[in-house]
Amino acid sequence: MTLSPKAMHRRRFLTLGASLGFGALSAPHVARADEPVLNITGWGGKWGDIMSSDIGPAFEKEFNCKLRTDTALPFLPKLQASSRSAPIYDVLHTNSNEQWAAAEMGLVEPKVDPKLVPNLADVYPYAVSDKIVGVSIFTSAIGLGMRTDKGFAGITSWKELWEAKYNGVRGGYVIPVNSLGQAFVMMCGTLFGKGQTDLDAAYAALEKLKPIKLVDFTGAMEKLFLSGEVCLGVIHDSGIYRYDGQNQPIDFVTPSEGVLSLEQVLTITPGSKVKDLANAYVNYMLRPEVQKRLAETVWYSPANRNVKLDAKYDARLLTTPEKVAKLIQVDWKWYNAQKDEIDSRVNRIFRA
Repeated sequence: MTLSPKAMHRRRFLTLGASLGFGALSAPHVARADEPVLNITGWGGKWGDIMSSDIGPAFEKEFNCKLRTDTALPFLPKLQASSRSAPIYDVLHTNSNEQWAAAEMGLVEPKVDPKLVPNLADVYPYAVSDKIVGVSIFTSAIGLGMRTDKGFAGITSWKELWEAKYNGVRGGYVIPVNSLGQAFVMMCGTLFGKGQTDLDAAYAALEKLKPIKLVDFTGAMEKLFLSGEVCLGVIHDSGIYRYDGQNQPIDFVTPSEGVLSLEQVLTITPGSKVKDLANAYVNYMLRPEVQKRLAETVWYSPANRNVKLDAKYDARLLTTPEKVAKLIQVDWKWYNAQKDEIDSRVNRIFRA
């Protein structure tokens, strides 16, 4: 039997919908020796779970390929060590600070071609701004997490983190190793100086934050909030919202000065042997149905402005032009060029 184009389109839609959880589960993907392999990077945790169970298999089935995902950080040194003509990754998924470093070394293409990735036409401007290498498929808002049961309420400004009542119960990140901490340095320059690049103002502000509990990763910060060891601290919104429905006394504060943008960025390597497939993957990750599935699993704000989230997610995530306007994107190219100097100075500040 020959299917009409309309019937073929419907069959493909139903197949994809089923694999994304909108219907019956699809059969497991069976790899064949002759199918192309797309090498990508990705996160573990809930992101990794949903990618391996739903999103990834649906892509493999539709594009008749195999996804091979590396979730073992760090990615950049492995990409550096691999051949430029046969890179270890076809698509690099990481945060903006590392993407800028990769672009400076010529390891990734600076921009994604809108002719090859038509869903770029539907993203918010921040996702392809001059602060972005490649394209941001999701963002999180870096702001302040707060305990709601310790008598601290009504917080509206970043500057309240410096108030004496938070001595010993404020939290932040080890700046040399964590991009949230690095973005916060630039926020300090904006809050107390002439802008993101005002390092003298930033260093003076960091001095005044002591005593402060510092962690390497957001998972550790979450534990400090949950235990009550930190009552006010720097964190991205999904690190708080993922505990929705668990009756935890924590909340996220969007400061009046704005929130820093923690972007999930995809880039394509110049030496990839499967560039058509790499562009198809980037386009796929920007589809509204894929964005919705991931956003409602990991509490990341979708870059595609046509995504319609369920009410509880829509109320909190950055899903309108007005909400997106609160995002502050930082200049990672500038920061990376100063990183050694900044690392040395902040290590002295917090060692003292």
